[in-house]
Amino acid sequence: MEARTVAGGCFCGAVRFEITLPTTFCVHCHCSMCRRIHGAGYVTWTAVPEGQFKLLSEEAAVARHRSSEHGIRSFCRTCGSNLFCGSTQHPESIDIVLACLDGPIDKEPQAHIYFDNRVDWMPIDDKLPRLREDQMP
Repeated sequence: MEARTVAGGCFCGAVRFEITLPTTFCVHCHCSMCRRIHGAGYVTWTAVPEGQFKLLSEEAAVARHRSSEHGIRSFCRTCGSNLFCGSTQHPESIDIVLACLDGPIDKEPQAHIYFDNRVDWMPIDDKLPRLREDQMP
């Protein structure tokens, strides 16, 4: 059976990419960096090994920002859409904003992470595990 790919991109279309399934995880992140960078109560991420990610656009269309000692965020230079995150803590994989994918992936969200950093104004009524910062691998 041939591996399934899912395309994705930014709001304006300047950045296009594709991933090959399977993904390694799918989680809702409530950390303050994700909330501020995305302007949202939380952000849903998925990830694939680096070899399963392909940038289809010119590399120059992507801007990068070191958001922490270990993290580098990538976004579209034209529209500012936040797209990817890489980390020295897991350099073999790339995290991708689920909402930037054009179609479904192979996993439903599996947990809420950094749940101790959540905002009070975002009600969460699902039954997913809620991991605090000190419970993160």
